[in-house]
Amino acid sequence: MTDKQKLFVDEYLKCMNVTRAYKKVYKNVRSDSVARSAGNRLLSKPDVKAYKEQRVQEIHDENTADIQEVMEYLTAVMRGEQKDEVLTMDGDIELLRSNTKERNKAAELLAKSYGAFEKNVNLSIEVPVFTGESDLED
Repeated sequence: MTDKQKLFVDEYLKCMNVTRAYKKVYKNVRSDSVARSAGNRLLSKPDVKAYKEQRVQEIHDENTADIQEVMEYLTAVMRGEQKDEVLTMDGDIELLRSNTKERNKAAELLAKSYGAFEKNVNLSIEVPVFTGESDLED
């Protein structure tokens, strides 16, 4: 796989537009229809497709919060450690602790993640089985 092909995939993942990405990397191509068909052909190649999938996974791993990060954030909000930027009447920006409503919501989400609100109901039902049913008259 060439460096230009890798660059094309990276550009494509930025804009999600085959034509624009192809024309940005392959500057000698001026026609939109040529860029679109060549870009689609390029994306269908196995090595380019594999590189694209690898890059998508890398981007996902870099940009997506894991469960620990979410739990830490919710805990910080619940404890009032998370500050919100608020615009004052003077036009200044002031940092304030999360309000009670936001803190309660964070506490609720944390509690739900620990299963605090689950209700375990165990039911035991016995279904009667009738024998000799064929002997009964209608």
